[in-house]
Amino acid sequence: MANSMIGGVSDNNVWYVDSGTSNHMISHGEWFKDVKDLKTLRFVETVDDTTHLITQIGKVSLSMQDGQTKCLKDVLHVPTITKNLVSRGQMVEQGLQVTFNPNGCFVKDMKNQGKLIAKGERNG
Repeated sequence: MANSMIGGVSDNNVWYVDSGTSNHMISHGEWFKDVKDLKTLRFVETVDDTTHLITQIGKVSLSMQDGQTKCLKDVLHVPTITKNLVSRGQMVEQGLQVTFNPNGCFVKDMKNQGKLIAKGERNG
């Protein structure tokens, strides 16, 4: 299941919260800061059984609906994927609570009294 976390003008600016992916991943190398090249070849396999090369790992800033900017850590740069994926598991590791219901996805900052920082409509 994927949910749009932030809407944009095009699909390139939409992030999908994915409860099945282990890592955040995007194809946009220009969005990275503090990026590191990988020393060994690593790959990720997507749900359609295709294998994609991971070229870098780093941090990406993400604008939240509350006006704040959050930094996603350990984001994989996978140039050949077509969607921007946010890992539910990685968000939980960073102190966020991610819940899904029939209306969509809700992200709360548990380090800030459970403040709602992002929500997304169900897509699919």
